[in-house]
Amino acid sequence: MQQIYQTNNLFDAHLVKHALEDAGIPAFVFGESLLGAGGELPLFGLLRVCVPDSAQPQAEDIVAALALDEGPGDPISDADEAPGLLPA
Repeated sequence: MQQIYQTNNLFDAHLVKHALEDAGIPAFVFGESLLGAGGELPLFGLLRVCVPDSAQPQAEDIVAALALDEGPGDPISDADEAPGLLPA
């Protein structure tokens, strides 16, 4: 098994998994059962999407095409203009 994607977001992990499965590549999400646990577990890096070794090159292309990590880090930016809205 090869790790093909790592995230902190369960939605992104399943989006990648389903995109891979739609292409005929078996994919597995590891770590989702640990999300509710606290205490000794790290807060980040628990979710990993893995594929069989032979499917790694094709899976990397599919994940890259999803462009999940290319969005802005902050969904609300000071540069965004909201016409018609005035500060309170």
